[in-house]
Amino acid sequence: MTESILYSSYSPSSIDSQPIKWIRWLVWKIAIATLLLMAIGAATRVMNAGLACPDWPLCYGKVIPTQEMNLQVFLEWFHRLDASLIGLSTIVLVVLSWWHRSKLPSWLPWGCSFALGLIIFQGILGALTVTELLRFDIVTAHLGTALLFFGTLIVIGSNLIEYQGNGTVGKLTVISFVATILVYVQCLLGGLVASQWALHQCFGGNQLCFVMNSHIIGVIPATISCLTLIVVSWRTPALSQKLRNLTKYIGFVLFSQILLGVATFYLHLQVEPLTIAHHTIGAVLFGILISFTIITRKDILEISSFPQNISPNT
Repeated sequence: MTESILYSSYSPSSIDSQPIKWIRWLVWKIAIATLLLMAIGAATRVMNAGLACPDWPLCYGKVIPTQEMNLQVFLEWFHRLDASLIGLSTIVLVVLSWWHRSKLPSWLPWGCSFALGLIIFQGILGALTVTELLRFDIVTAHLGTALLFFGTLIVIGSNLIEYQGNGTVGKLTVISFVATILVYVQCLLGGLVASQWALHQCFGGNQLCFVMNSHIIGVIPATISCLTLIVVSWRTPALSQKLRNLTKYIGFVLFSQILLGVATFYLHLQVEPLTIAHHTIGAVLFGILISFTIITRKDILEISSFPQNISPNT
């Protein structure tokens, strides 16, 4: 009974319905905007623009601070603008999912509502980063919640894509889930290093080296888990083309992220675009791993939903 319900949630007829197409399109657009938001947030932090707008939610008491506008003010102002658009888009997503709930998988309206809850909490943290003058724990929580919101959108979008399982994923779901958690923790550690300027303080006065070293050490388990996923994927026979493509992306993004990390370390964060790219690529790796995990889970659910006396190709 449970398996039939799960399978119906992913059935091709459900995936091809018009409300599903609308929601799927909107979810991926919000996910892209969220990735851009995190990139702008990294730029805001690197450029010391976090308090460029001294008030909240307006900037210098204005919707558009034209007279005060400079690069730092623009970064903080645009960061808030993008966040507002994402919030409004998420409200539309929730309304659509509940309005068409009879034509959608039962989990979808709840998943969209959970995403809205995260974006509301994220907005509160965003306000506190300004009113509490960039307190490092609030800034790190702000990043962590943004990643969770981004990850929730990836989960929803990946569950709504068309996919035909072939039952070959084996333990890839577990491996990719572990890699996802480790990369998420590593992103948080990176955010903690950035919010406390730990790299500068360690090199300059031998302070907060523990924070910086924790991020460096964290590279090891995150990298090993991703490499394990890549190796096992390529050694898995008849793995679907979609999963093989995701494996290529994971390998490329992981290699790029390591190079960016080494460069930012040896250049002492002096090249801002490299630091921004390092934070953004980390979020991209996190998102791809989530998608890989969800698709392998779909593979298992689709195959297990067939009666034992009927093959998937029947």
